Amino acid sequence: MELSSPSREECPRPQGRVGIMAASLMGLLLLQAASWASGARPCSPKSFGYSSVVCVCNATYCDSLDPLTLPDPGTFSRFESTRSGRRMELSLGTFQANRTSKGLLLTLQPDQKFQKVKGFGGAMTDAAALNILALSPQARNLLLKSYFSEEGIEYNIIRVPMASCDFSIRIYTYADTPDDFQLLNFSLPEEDVKLKIPLIHQALKMAQRPVSLFASPWTSPTWLKTNGAVNGKGTLKGHPGDRYHQTWAKYFVKFLDAYAEHNLHFWAVTAENEPSAGLFTGYPFQCLGFTPEHQRDFIARDLGPTLANSTHRNVRLLMLDDQRLLLPHWAQVVLADPEAAKYVHGIAVHWYLDFLAPAKATLGETHRLFPNTMLFASEACVGSKFWEQSVRLGSWDRGVQYSHSIITNLLYHVVGWTDWNLALNPRRGTQLGAQLCRQPHHRRHLQGHILQTAHVLPPWPLQVSGGVGPQPSLSCPGLVSPHMREQEGV
Repeated sequence: MELSSPSREECPRPQGRVGIMAASLMGLLLLQAASWASGARPCSPKSFGYSSVVCVCNATYCDSLDPLTLPDPGTFSRFESTRSGRRMELSLGTFQANRTSKGLLLTLQPDQKFQKVKGFGGAMTDAAALNILALSPQARNLLLKSYFSEEGIEYNIIRVPMASCDFSIRIYTYADTPDDFQLLNFSLPEEDVKLKIPLIHQALKMAQRPVSLFASPWTSPTWLKTNGAVNGKGTLKGHPGDRYHQTWAKYFVKFLDAYAEHNLHFWAVTAENEPSAGLFTGYPFQCLGFTPEHQRDFIARDLGPTLANSTHRNVRLLMLDDQRLLLPHWAQVVLADPEAAKYVHGIAVHWYLDFLAPAKATLGETHRLFPNTMLFASEACVGSKFWEQSVRLGSWDRGVQYSHSIITNLLYHVVGWTDWNLALNPRRGTQLGAQLCRQPHHRRHLQGHILQTAHVLPPWPLQVSGGVGPQPSLSCPGLVSPHMREQEGV
């Protein structure tokens, strides 16, 4: 099956595999796609002097999309975003069998099926919640719509930090009373009750698709740690199976209980955010160190059984939640133990050191070794390296980095992809200053790159084989979603 459409002068032919893969995402062709109705609102562009533009939203206006509908048989819809400022613009085409074309040619092979795709999302950190709540109610509503409703990205995944993280304005855990091994003083602070939880509920009400929540802890209470501090080199006191590890496992259940009291239920938890961070002296923010052997034994003796024996036994457990550079070794250590492996549903990975870790040697090899264990991308964020400018509003090149990451992950068996903070201020800070509270917000072009995949792919699409190029010789994922599909196994 071949799809062809005319090329545009403003879309120069990309060079190399990376460029071609990014172009195929930016000009996404859909077997199940959308017909454009007059209700969609165009982007209100603004340039900050970088390589592209952002879309400006305020209390009364924000660009939007129409809900997706099936196209007529034999036709397809193409959504296109460009460096020059096009944002999800639609063109229509027809299937043409075995035609030679001078334009970009995409070939789908629906008979070659791979993984089901869970979805796409972002993190509701303290910083994100503070920034979103600093907007006027009308602007806040439009921002959340742009992420979760049919008029926007249609995110279906939200990551929730368990207590404070590096994007919080203060350091806290849910159990800061020393030696409270029964966790009698465990409680959710205002950051959860007044900030994150209300916004998550607001997002869920807007979403037409089911939204899955997953949670990650950054640090345990300091009285459980060897170094007595939230940051720096430190791990849990004692050994797996003892009261320190049992208490930390119960902390997960108490968190799930507390959110359930607010009618929020989780799809998954990760065993620890970046467990390797706590193995480094001087690590600057909240962390808790685990070696792969330590995480294996903690899962086998403490966290796995504690979750399984609770009312949250259906919550998925994801191991690692760290750089894919650590694969496949970390997975080999943990999953070689049958007692640990029986509790692990998936492996979560971060993107920060991907430039040092080829996907084939890490994700691909891990999938080969453990084909029944889900791979899930749980955190990505541009501008995090010390040599990078943290915020570049309208940077097309940074958007292409996201597109490349999404496509590469899909090629190597990953089932979902999660951005970091849903919202930050222009200085990448944790809260908006008073002078910004009434200002419009800007939808990063990065969001547009995610939108190209998240909005047009309903939940549970199935990845199929495909090719892209003047002749379709390069491997590139295609995705199809039958009108009805069993939602199992992810």
